[in-house]
Amino acid sequence: MSARVGTSGWAYPSWKPGFYPAGTDSKEFLAFYAARFDTVELNTTGYRLPSEEQFRRWAEQTPPGFEFAVKLPGNRPQTVAVFEERVRALGDRLGPVRVTLVSPRDDGMIELLLGSLDPGLRLAFDLQHPSWDGIEPRLADAGAVRVNDVEREAPFRYLRFRDPPYSDDDLRAHAEQVRALDEPVYAYYRHEDDPSAPAYAGRLRELL
Repeated sequence: MSARVGTSGWAYPSWKPGFYPAGTDSKEFLAFYAARFDTVELNTTGYRLPSEEQFRRWAEQTPPGFEFAVKLPGNRPQTVAVFEERVRALGDRLGPVRVTLVSPRDDGMIELLLGSLDPGLRLAFDLQHPSWDGIEPRLADAGAVRVNDVEREAPFRYLRFRDPPYSDDDLRAHAEQVRALDEPVYAYYRHEDDPSAPAYAGRLRELL
């Protein structure tokens, strides 16, 4: 088993001083975070696509082996080409691409996205409507996964823990779930105003 554990984002001043030391400049947040975790969800790309230079700057602030899980809004397939071009600036720091769709099931949209994205990318589809249930075999055929699916065959797993607060017993259950998986795992805790997410992620790492 190999598991990467992190949080949904890092650029939160309210995590100071609970996670970031008092006096830490916000420009130093990513480097501090990346010294403690080996992955993070990059959610800003779901709202505004940064420049290639910004992606390069983020990559330069992280150590070898660190990975960004980048968000792609699936309802804007016309942006896929420029999205791919820009996120490639992360180089070897590019981790999974989380493709989000909140609409009901549309197999044509899935085929369009799978046909438009480089099959070499690690694609994790965040499909929030229950009508998508059963799409997992098609995703697996394309080398992709569905977020939070741990039952069906998949090349890797992408877990998002979105219902805090979590007790230590809850975190132990998360650790058992991760340890039971044979595939590489990416696991992320939701951002809260307080620094509970990095605390949960740190504890999960300890338990693994």
